[in-house]
Amino acid sequence: MTAILGTAVVATFALVAVELFAGYAGHSIALVSDGIHNLTDVPTLVISWLATRWARRPPTEEKTYGYHRAGILAAFVNSMLLALVAVFLIYESIERLRTPVEVRTGIMLWVSLAALVVNGGITFAVHGGRRDLNLRAVWLHNLFDSLSNVAIMAGALAIRWTGASWADPVIGIAIGAMVLWSGRGILLESSHILLEGLPRSIRLEEVAKAMLRVEGVQEVHDIHIWTLGTELNALSCHIRIPDMHMEDSEKILGGVKDVLAHDFHITHTTVQFERAGLPADAVLYMPEPVRRTSA
Repeated sequence: MTAILGTAVVATFALVAVELFAGYAGHSIALVSDGIHNLTDVPTLVISWLATRWARRPPTEEKTYGYHRAGILAAFVNSMLLALVAVFLIYESIERLRTPVEVRTGIMLWVSLAALVVNGGITFAVHGGRRDLNLRAVWLHNLFDSLSNVAIMAGALAIRWTGASWADPVIGIAIGAMVLWSGRGILLESSHILLEGLPRSIRLEEVAKAMLRVEGVQEVHDIHIWTLGTELNALSCHIRIPDMHMEDSEKILGGVKDVLAHDFHITHTTVQFERAGLPADAVLYMPEPVRRTSA
């Protein structure tokens, strides 16, 4: 995937140069807008390429968790760039609506077709890795690039057949709105992860109740669950167990880890056992206490 992203950087940079030149020569704000939009793909792809490499680096004395968050940080930065570009595209397109100019549809049509080939190829190439938030940002970005290229082609044909020059800035506004919408979800998700939010697919109460079902667990409290990186979740908690030998507590720990890994895909766990004395009814303490009564 690193090689694919590296190739995508070169192809996108070449496409930007062609689109900006052709958009200026052909008086197409939609083509210029798409060129500027694709220009943001260059730092986006570079950041994603670097993040993919960094994520493979092992932990160090300073980065004890490694670099799993590199991809999340890249997705956050890329989504911010998307938002800024979207606002700029919409503003420029509105200005063109106020002062329309004649558009050279031939240049607009053929350059957008070439852009569709490049963006469609990148979308297809990273399709398999889109479960990674970083690569999902790249995939989604280029998918909408491809759709905008189709819209520009349709606009060029509409202008050629009907003379409706307003179609060009309207397409520019549509592209800007589409970019803004596509970046919103990634911005929210990456922010949630960077703020140590609970993974979206996990419910805290369900995790705690599952641990309570492990024989020997009497109480669970101080539960924290967060995401280290794509598909890598971590948990820390305190568990009260009866007085017992260490080998018996190891069995409980093994049971808790098995439940967490099998049911919730939580593979990085830190569990602190606390002495509870004689066995008692299982009690679960959370921010809002939930109690389970004995049958």
